[in-house]
Amino acid sequence: MTRTIVASATRTVVIGFDQPFCVIGERINPTGRKKLAAEMIEGNFDTVRADALAQVAAGATMLDVNAGVTAVNPNETEPPLLVKTLQIVQELVDVPLSIDSSVTAAIEAGLKVTKGRPLVNSVTGEEEKLEAILPLVKKYDVPVVAISNDESGISEDPDVRFEVARKIVQRAADHGIPAHDVVVDPLVMPIGAMGTAGQQVFRLVRRLREELKVNTTCGLSNISFGLPHRHGINAAFIPMVIAAGMTSAIMNPCRPQEMEAVRAANVLTGTDPNCGTWIRTYRDHAPAQATTGAPGGPAAGPSAGGEGRRRGGREARRASMG
Repeated sequence: MTRTIVASATRTVVIGFDQPFCVIGERINPTGRKKLAAEMIEGNFDTVRADALAQVAAGATMLDVNAGVTAVNPNETEPPLLVKTLQIVQELVDVPLSIDSSVTAAIEAGLKVTKGRPLVNSVTGEEEKLEAILPLVKKYDVPVVAISNDESGISEDPDVRFEVARKIVQRAADHGIPAHDVVVDPLVMPIGAMGTAGQQVFRLVRRLREELKVNTTCGLSNISFGLPHRHGINAAFIPMVIAAGMTSAIMNPCRPQEMEAVRAANVLTGTDPNCGTWIRTYRDHAPAQATTGAPGGPAAGPSAGGEGRRRGGREARRASMG
């Protein structure tokens, strides 16, 4: 059975086909978050601290940590900023961390200070990246996310992406890194731009599990990019991709609708024994009161609970804007 071990100073997490779905909190990432980027550049980590605590409280299994605040001299600016961010986060929460950077020097700097057994995010099939990142992964004995693109870019053909993943797994083996320490990201395409994106990723994940026997992950919200009411698409995607065999995802655990889908999928796939986590989480759950939809009444409208959903949407948007 394929098992990828990640750990913090005192807590070990197993990513595997027979394990609960691993939720990797995505919020500590300044990409697309101008306010957070500005704060981090100024040395203000208040939002980082708040996001770390909130994600763990919401149920994140581990946290992704990214400090890519600028494209200007990233080899100089990113390593110390990433180190500082990692140190702050691991002082606050005791969950495994994912060191997220495209800068090799930043990854190594992060590996030197991160306690336990972090996940390196990431390596691609590009020769330059393989030769830079895989020796670090071997040296520090940590698992790595393998992203299924190479010098030719991201292929729309899922068979090409599979072959890139196979190449990375084979090259990792050449460096003495076992397949169970390679977590493949097959690259989820936006369903709004490519109507077969969902079918593609389901088929890819099954092949990765059955043929390469590797764990998998993805940037979950990519599937809904460009669509309205993205959380609805994301929440539907979660149990479907888990059923296909995906074992983790980089996502926002502070979205209740999506975390509910994760927990429900764990129940239905048998990785929440005796429904224990579900019962502990939702024993006292009070669903939104249904409206009567009486003609002319204040609740009349096309769907019940509409205001609750609109309010939830506003809260999610506020959360996404940091």
